Amino acid sequence: MNQVLINDTTLRDGEQAAGVAFNLEEKIAIAKFLNAIGVQEIEVGTPAMGKTEQQAIATITNLDLSAHLLGWNRAVISDIQASIACGLQRVHISVPVSTIQIAAKFQGQWQVVFQKLQDSISFAVDQGLFVSVGGEDSSRAEESFLLDVVLAAQEWGASRFRFCDTVGILDPFTTHTQVKQLVTSLSIPIEMHTHNDFGLATANALAGIKAGALSVNTTVNGLGERAGNAALEEVVMALKHIYHYDLEIDTRRLPEISQLVASASGYDVPPWKAIVGENTFAHESGIHAHGVLQNPHTYEPFAPEEVGRERRLVVGKHSGRHLLSSVLQQHGIILNHEETQSVLDAVRQESVQKKRSLTSQELLSLVQVQQHSRAC
Repeated sequence: MNQVLINDTTLRDGEQAAGVAFNLEEKIAIAKFLNAIGVQEIEVGTPAMGKTEQQAIATITNLDLSAHLLGWNRAVISDIQASIACGLQRVHISVPVSTIQIAAKFQGQWQVVFQKLQDSISFAVDQGLFVSVGGEDSSRAEESFLLDVVLAAQEWGASRFRFCDTVGILDPFTTHTQVKQLVTSLSIPIEMHTHNDFGLATANALAGIKAGALSVNTTVNGLGERAGNAALEEVVMALKHIYHYDLEIDTRRLPEISQLVASASGYDVPPWKAIVGENTFAHESGIHAHGVLQNPHTYEPFAPEEVGRERRLVVGKHSGRHLLSSVLQQHGIILNHEETQSVLDAVRQESVQKKRSLTSQELLSLVQVQQHSRAC
């Protein structure tokens, strides 16, 4: 089984999300954390943005991390020179490959795309750099033109090609077909770059890997432009449990880096967010909670400890007697059938009024009220 490489772009495409701007300390903290959990490659930013970005990238480069560091560039030699000035030894060169993108950026002159790509790859290779080439809007490019671009990039010295579903319009079946065609035609590896405009970024990333892609772009929490990118935590755990890839990433710390990026970005993680959300291992429904109490595998795809979590049983509108009794027993309270039902009725009423599940203290207070009422 071929090794799959995670190339996280939280510091580049993630930060391009509207309203997000990391400061230097946050960028350093995120880079260090990604490195610490075992992410193999980090796209650290776009050096051509200017001095502030260059300072941040150079600072990260000087941290001597074990992860490979990559800078994003247009097919412009001055961009690549800016990457070199930051101390980067890996560059990503992006060119538009769809008709709509070439028309908007090069007035439809596809020959200019080839010339700029050849010049920039040749310059980077002459400088001894690892070169990744990205086809912007690959998913909407004409198949024959896309293949011509990639074969040319390979011949000129590119070491990897990034297949970009730039506006997130693919489904997993089409993704698999398109990527498979490239994999069979090339000797260099394919990298997946997927967007979440239809909620399919992770699914499309996995489909590309299934088709033979050996690298995948991710962002923590799925942060990114518009609807975001394929989420690091989702891709890693899906590869581990669905495809049985051992990426040697410390998944126990995924909630920690999720919170770090959430804080730096200024956007909270929804409680129902896959893998890292607060409710991922919370059970309120009576049927589900009863099943989990008997056997956790009934309603959990993997153990919460794998992602640094603990199972939570919460009482609310949908809870049943088994769950309520179990939670109360944890507080040393044992009720008979009638008492349990009385408390459960009160729990459901209170939960509807508060529009949420109840805290432990609120539950205990309800029990006290019910017991006092019966005593009177």
